[in-house]
Amino acid sequence: MPNYPSAPRRGGFVPGEPSLPPSRGSLSAQQHRGRPSWCPPPAPQEPGARLYPLHALSVANIPNSSRGKSSARSSTAPTPEGLQSRRCKLLEEDSPMAQAGKRQRQRYVTKVGKCQVNLGNIQDKKRFLSDIFTTIVDLKYRWFLFVFMMCYIVTWVVFGFIYFFDAWLRGDVGHQGDPEWRACIENVDGFVSALLFSVESQRTIGYGTRMVTANCAEGVILLMAQSIVGSMIDAMMVGCMFVKISRPKKRAQTLIFSKNCVISRRDEKLCLMFRVGDLRESHMVDAKIRAKLIKSRQTAEGEFIPLEQSELNLGYDTGEDRLFLVEPQIICHVINRHSPFWDMSAESLRREQFEIIIILEGIVEATGMTCQARTSYTEDEILWGYRFEPCMSLEKGAFQVDYSRFEMTFEVQTPAASAKELHELKELEQQEHSTLSLYWDHLVQPCVLPAPGEDALLGMSVPGSVPEGVQDEPPQRECPA
Repeated sequence: MPNYPSAPRRGGFVPGEPSLPPSRGSLSAQQHRGRPSWCPPPAPQEPGARLYPLHALSVANIPNSSRGKSSARSSTAPTPEGLQSRRCKLLEEDSPMAQAGKRQRQRYVTKVGKCQVNLGNIQDKKRFLSDIFTTIVDLKYRWFLFVFMMCYIVTWVVFGFIYFFDAWLRGDVGHQGDPEWRACIENVDGFVSALLFSVESQRTIGYGTRMVTANCAEGVILLMAQSIVGSMIDAMMVGCMFVKISRPKKRAQTLIFSKNCVISRRDEKLCLMFRVGDLRESHMVDAKIRAKLIKSRQTAEGEFIPLEQSELNLGYDTGEDRLFLVEPQIICHVINRHSPFWDMSAESLRREQFEIIIILEGIVEATGMTCQARTSYTEDEILWGYRFEPCMSLEKGAFQVDYSRFEMTFEVQTPAASAKELHELKELEQQEHSTLSLYWDHLVQPCVLPAPGEDALLGMSVPGSVPEGVQDEPPQRECPA
């Protein structure tokens, strides 16, 4: 899939990480790519300048236009060298490398929860007509209102034309004002009057000047058919309008997520945390939250799996994923050996490319419909070594939530190593501690000296009970100094 971040390339420049300087040939080839031969070489970079790979940029580096304007205003008559350099600059900006650098990061799900996936080349489109109700409800409001109006206008025009055609065949149009003529539909002398009669009949207005008489059976049948069709259209359009207005998608606008994720230690475990909140006083019933990790990978057999989805455990086994969302909650994902972030450190986080999708589901208390709110976090939106500030306090006998502090974080002391390295270090410390404790217990063990009676008994031992060579040797005991 184009424009989606792939796996980081080896040998790329990473901010803040020491790397070997590139060769002159490769560096000059990268700098002069897309530059004509007659253009002057670019100015050398400063020694302290950092190089960033294109895949690590979330926003393109666009040249500042204000500097160009100020320089253009200051110089009244540009020199030929200046014109040549501007022309080279324009050619460089139109090159493929510059266009690729200006390209922004493509998200799988936006911050407001919209999925950035377009479906195309659908061959069997008749499936949408089989579920016409859902198809109409899913339309945008401008197309929904267009379909709503056209359903009524088309039926009015069709039945108006049928009424006019029936009156024209029977001769009612040519005998207007004749008291002896027995008309089928009275006071219909043209298409406009027939259209008005169609609108009055379907909307049950009944002004009294136009009406169907008992002189023709087809007029009665047409009136019955139009009444049935009008009732069906009313039921369908009113139902679609009610569902369209009361859709729980609008309820998701009052469910908010923090703009950033944080990684810090909680209960001596490295955890990935974010915050959710509900702005309404009517709460969500049976609220549940889950998270998905979207990341492309390559298998051992060489198969490339784009945008693979893996589950992040938010407390499913302990029931912590079920929320009582009456105040902002901090959702925690413990980074253990089953987590995909098990071997990710603060330094490797900058090189990784992934996206975390957060899905919050619940039942709207007012309508009883299921609501779903979504958001996403990229690797650039994860803060390592931070923690959320508390936003709830006790005031006047009730808990007060300050949503102005919902996004606030503060830095805490957090090791930059991965959870795997911290776990191995902890096991090593425990092993060393157990070894030292055993050695110390052996070292400070009290020395038991033989009693005076034991020496006499030892001398009175039965011959042959003690091996030769050991009988005359006294017992040796090593005691600490």
